[in-house]
Amino acid sequence: MEKKSTEQLQEVASQVRRDILRMVHQVQSGHPGASLGCTEFFTALYFDQMKHDNSFKMEGKNEDLFFLSNGHISPVWYSVLSRSGYFPVSELSTFRKLNSRLQGHPATEEHLPGVRIASGSLGQGLSVAIGAAQAKKIDGDDQLVYVLMGDGEQEEGQIWEAAMYAAHWKVDNLIATIDLNRQQIDGPTEKIMNLIDLRAKYESFGWTVIDTENGNDMKSVVEGLEKAKSLTGQGKPVLNLLHTEMGFGVDFMVGTHKWHGIAPNDEQLADALAQLPETLGDY
Repeated sequence: MEKKSTEQLQEVASQVRRDILRMVHQVQSGHPGASLGCTEFFTALYFDQMKHDNSFKMEGKNEDLFFLSNGHISPVWYSVLSRSGYFPVSELSTFRKLNSRLQGHPATEEHLPGVRIASGSLGQGLSVAIGAAQAKKIDGDDQLVYVLMGDGEQEEGQIWEAAMYAAHWKVDNLIATIDLNRQQIDGPTEKIMNLIDLRAKYESFGWTVIDTENGNDMKSVVEGLEKAKSLTGQGKPVLNLLHTEMGFGVDFMVGTHKWHGIAPNDEQLADALAQLPETLGDY
């Protein structure tokens, strides 16, 4: 896929946010908050950074792979997959409906192009990504494996087993990102289960860690991903701490856990869409 300028990426992101809001609104179900917060990341990854093939082959040989661990933010992923050619954009209108391939949490039995694992049971994606990265090493495939996790998800014990394993086996073709929005379903992470210093934790496990301080600024996100790539192949897995705001892009949704899993009503949708230019055409 031809790389886009920062301005073009921002235009894609605006449309993706519109898609997210319209999808969850039409079924009054879904998770808009972190989807909106991660829009720059997904846009930069699929439209600028990742080597991938939208004709989609499950084994993903000689291309970069992406795994979504916090599967509840499926709206942003589905939008970006469709907008980058994996399946028709019109299919976004089936989100969370009976017999749709676009279920609330991505699954493989629907055979949706772009989806390689079922996700949503939190804590599992890092383990899968590590296995895929090791398989690439065995196959002599020098492409990278990416995985996205939530910050509240760091409360899962399996993540820390995987983090220890990845460092021990020098899985240095892996870039993990944590969406550090400091919110989870029941409130701020510092009140539910304080994460304290994730950088220090992962570094003590043997990872290379970088911070993308403004995860809702497209230029910063692209630069962060570029930096992460430059640190691969050096004997350590790489972690990108992506500092975002839940609900970013919509003034009444930003910075609060209240929109973790709540859909906007008709009036709220109209208000939100008025803040986001339609750049690629609504589905």
